Amino acid sequence: MSHIPASPQIEGSSGADAAAMNAIARAVCFYLPQFHPIPENDLWWGDGFTEWANVASATPRFKGHYQPHLPGALGFYDLRLEEARIAQAALAERFGIHGFCYYHYWFSGRRLLGRPLDEMLASGKPDFPFCLCWANETWSRTWSGREHDVLIRQEYSSEDHDQHIAWLARVFDDRRYIRVNGRPLFLIYRPESIPELAKVLDEWKNYCRREGSAEPFFCAVSTGFSTLDDEAMLASGFDAIVNFEPNRQHFPAVRNATGHAVSLARRVLPRRWYDALRNSKWLAQGHLNTVVNYAAYVDASIERIPSRTHPTFPCVFPSWDNSARKVAATIIQNHSPAQYVRWLEDALGRVSAYPPGSRLVFINAWNEWAEGCHLEPDSKHGTVFLEATKECLDRHTRSILKD
Repeated sequence: MSHIPASPQIEGSSGADAAAMNAIARAVCFYLPQFHPIPENDLWWGDGFTEWANVASATPRFKGHYQPHLPGALGFYDLRLEEARIAQAALAERFGIHGFCYYHYWFSGRRLLGRPLDEMLASGKPDFPFCLCWANETWSRTWSGREHDVLIRQEYSSEDHDQHIAWLARVFDDRRYIRVNGRPLFLIYRPESIPELAKVLDEWKNYCRREGSAEPFFCAVSTGFSTLDDEAMLASGFDAIVNFEPNRQHFPAVRNATGHAVSLARRVLPRRWYDALRNSKWLAQGHLNTVVNYAAYVDASIERIPSRTHPTFPCVFPSWDNSARKVAATIIQNHSPAQYVRWLEDALGRVSAYPPGSRLVFINAWNEWAEGCHLEPDSKHGTVFLEATKECLDRHTRSILKD
């Protein structure tokens, strides 16, 4: 664990209090800033489009399938409204969430879905910790079954990297920005997609040093699509790995025959052919869905042996079902607060060996409604999963303070 140095004390606290507070793991939720209209989505999907359209139109695909996932206490909010963003942060803080990790969409200097973040930065509200995850993927019509119909392509250049880090450095300076050992936390979702990755990270660190700022604490997101292993990403200049979940490589035995067929196809087909298969409307009508039991998924995650050579931040999710967004869906069924807490407790235990101030657990997600993946209250469960989160985090805190 030598990659992570000891954390500085919290300002304004006594040595003992600071040490105790630094020792507590921080739960950070991925946050989707999508729920407001933008000109690009108006053009691509129709006037006024947001993902609420996908969420509200979802239907069950088989008996006992929980759809649609409809929002509860916060309703169908519009993230252009400051009061909606403040209500989200107040709810998260009430239930023990440390901060939000905003998805950040940067395409050669063009930012999409940036209004919630921009207005939060300008106003200082909500006063709630945050960080960024660069979702550096090409956008295409996956929702409508046309995976290779590109809407906006992710491209890279040295000039754009210079512009990007200059913009990021200003965001990193915000007093609310989440830090690890005094360094601003920054995630990259698809590290392997960036040409000359090690050079880019090194130049970004150098830029921050020249500007008199702390180097970013870079985290590589490891997904089911990753083509670099953890060691290769760390060798490129990352400080830690975030094990994003769900991860298709980690799926336990699926529950349905078509799911077995999908798993086999993923292993043997070229990526382009597999994408076409998964997004075929004809096959979707035949219910080509991958169905996994939530408890089995939690079992498989807990059984995985943690790395002993590098810092890895675990990720858990309360539920997952992307049938609102995908014509051929992945449905992780029978989620429950008890199983979720069992998984979150395991994640907290995994980071307890890291130096104080460096103990992060990610939750996917605060509000990924079209993927059935949300801590925000829904009309079926209300605040049950939030309550379970707080109870689990409170137990963790009590155990740390007791020691």
